[in-house]
Amino acid sequence: MAGAGQVAAGVLVLLSAAAAAGAAELPGTRDKSIVVPKLAGELHIDGVLDEPQWAEALVVEDLHQYQPYEYSAPSQQSVVRLFYTEEALYVAAFFEETDPSLISASVLRQGESLVADDIFSVILDPYLDRRNGYRFTVNPNGVRWEGLYQNITDIQGNWDGIWQADARVVANGWYSELRIPFQTISFNPASDAWGINFRREIRRSNEGIGWVTRNRQLNPSIAGTMRGLSGLQQGLGLDIVPSMTLRENRRYGAVAAASRDYEPSVDLFYKLTPQLNASLTVNTDFSAVEVDNRQVNLTRFSLFFPERRDFFVREADIFEFGQIGGGQSEETGGANPAVPSANAQNGRPFFSRRIGLNSRGGPVGIDYGAKLSGRIGDWNVGTLLVSQEADAATGVGQRDVAVGRAVLNVLSESQIGVIATRGAPQSNEDSTLGGIDFRYRNSRLPGGRALQAFAYYQESQSARVEGEGAAYGVGLSFPNNEGWRGAYVYKAIGRHFSPALGYVNQTDMNDHALDFGYRHFLAPGRWFRSVYTAFDGYRAEYLDDGSVNSQNLGLRVSANNNSGDNLFARLMTNQEVLRDPFVIYRAADASRQVSLAPGVYHFDEGMLGLELADQRLVSGRLTTRWGQYFDGTRWQQNADLVIRPNRHLGLGVQYTQNRIALPAGDFTTRLFGLQTRIAFTNTLSWSTLLQYDNVSELMGVNSRLHWIPEAGKQIFVVLNYGLADPDRDNRFQSVSADLSMRVNYTLRY
Repeated sequence: MAGAGQVAAGVLVLLSAAAAAGAAELPGTRDKSIVVPKLAGELHIDGVLDEPQWAEALVVEDLHQYQPYEYSAPSQQSVVRLFYTEEALYVAAFFEETDPSLISASVLRQGESLVADDIFSVILDPYLDRRNGYRFTVNPNGVRWEGLYQNITDIQGNWDGIWQADARVVANGWYSELRIPFQTISFNPASDAWGINFRREIRRSNEGIGWVTRNRQLNPSIAGTMRGLSGLQQGLGLDIVPSMTLRENRRYGAVAAASRDYEPSVDLFYKLTPQLNASLTVNTDFSAVEVDNRQVNLTRFSLFFPERRDFFVREADIFEFGQIGGGQSEETGGANPAVPSANAQNGRPFFSRRIGLNSRGGPVGIDYGAKLSGRIGDWNVGTLLVSQEADAATGVGQRDVAVGRAVLNVLSESQIGVIATRGAPQSNEDSTLGGIDFRYRNSRLPGGRALQAFAYYQESQSARVEGEGAAYGVGLSFPNNEGWRGAYVYKAIGRHFSPALGYVNQTDMNDHALDFGYRHFLAPGRWFRSVYTAFDGYRAEYLDDGSVNSQNLGLRVSANNNSGDNLFARLMTNQEVLRDPFVIYRAADASRQVSLAPGVYHFDEGMLGLELADQRLVSGRLTTRWGQYFDGTRWQQNADLVIRPNRHLGLGVQYTQNRIALPAGDFTTRLFGLQTRIAFTNTLSWSTLLQYDNVSELMGVNSRLHWIPEAGKQIFVVLNYGLADPDRDNRFQSVSADLSMRVNYTLRY
């Protein structure tokens, strides 16, 4: 690969040429505006539009396809109605369906992903700044799903907002009804205009329908305008969430132990202004949080696990920095497959999972946490203070940590910001960091095209590491779903860069990531809808001498059919340079290990895969990967399947096997997961996840009974059970068992 400047210049020329190629203005890219009426009276949300207010509501019918043929007429009619009261925005819709038996409605568990179902989504940009927003989604079973937009196109789906929705299937289609309280979202009370968009998905035909779209995309930067908002009320703006956790713990083995305890905790959320939120959590308990998906690490570097805890997820978009790890959504073409997923996150200045977990991954108690976040004028601001208890397991004492973030909206869709952190939750040493970033976006290019760019610089200072450490990066992307698309990212992580509140999996390196491709949509009536061909590459170099650390170059092609299935293939050539011996495999009982000697390794691989559309009885992904691997060979099989016989039952199976043959020794890794989901109603569900891998020889069971009588009120009963087979004789022994019941009740004033 060429130097960063040369590559960026070359990519810019190509992207600019591609933008010019689509210079004609398209009808669906024109701005749309509506004036929403204000009506009196609160409604009962039940999916039946029998209240008189719906007859007075604004009607929106000018929706169009964005998939498969953008701006074409939809195959089924969609009618959206909306109005607002002082306390909430009400949105309802009727979706025509000539054969209701074809409606996809397989999900009945609240909060579960709705990618398998017909859906209706409302996208809100309350500041009309084309940079941030919310998405509220409902399926025909009345199951809700909500998310926060971050990096404009990526969505944080672990956000948990309080709102109401229901739906009902009728003889000629289905209705949905939503109530979005103004207390749940942040907005500027001095403005009467918000960004808004509507989205419908018909899964059986993979048809997407939207109100305003560009280049087959819907996000806060691509939306219409809703005007006429005034006199919006948020009450006192206070949510009090008392919780109680009853827990019984058991430890088995030579040093058996048992204990029972109860943990009261409270979370407070207060809107200082409609734009500025204050949060306080005291004696925080995260026992009800879903467990991480297990991974087997065959790389030299640490893995990355996303944040799931609600206190840290709220307003998480404000703390995003430099678009690090962004651009992963399918809307922007998905992630570059040449870049290891953890490496894409490398260099994050703030990673909230550093808080409340020790260096071994075990939980550490949090005495209290306070957060101030929201909008002041054209600034997005966020501050976080956390007091973490001492951890006897690692010898780290009580720690106080702080994060501050401020972002100024500039130009029409861009931002410039700063970040600062202080504290080291996993060490007794102190650490500080400061950084600045700029994110540019223009989604108003001719032909509905978009262009993004970013640059950032940050420095850390830690008592554990000699001297200051710097990290910086630049990126340019042309994120389009039709025609040419591409991206280039350059990142450098200095040897002494050590953000104690961030995420770093390797230092003393710089890397280049490039992907560039073309998506062609076939004529109507063809079995395949689109074909995408692309080049992708990743190269990491040592900073001290510029030599190669690792490199992955690939050619790929994928073809989608009209049902949403995807067939894909990829050819890869790899280079790995080891300066030190690398233990690639170590048995759980430490009886055997396989180590690779220092040296330069070149190897080529192929991959073939099939993705089955989510609405099918059996959906998921099947892949096989084969070829050379370091100085030997690898054959990998992966299955990630979901079986949904009806809306009450779901079964997920995950299996990954790597058969690796090396001169230093042969070994096989297996990772297995089995998940069952039982939804008794759309408020009561029971899910169980079993995970096992033959490297650690650990098996974990997480079983959760979850009742949500209404949004903001919930009861969890959670069992975590651990087993181990250290002598590898397939006889597992109990290691631990934790049974807890947690009750949350939101008092809203």
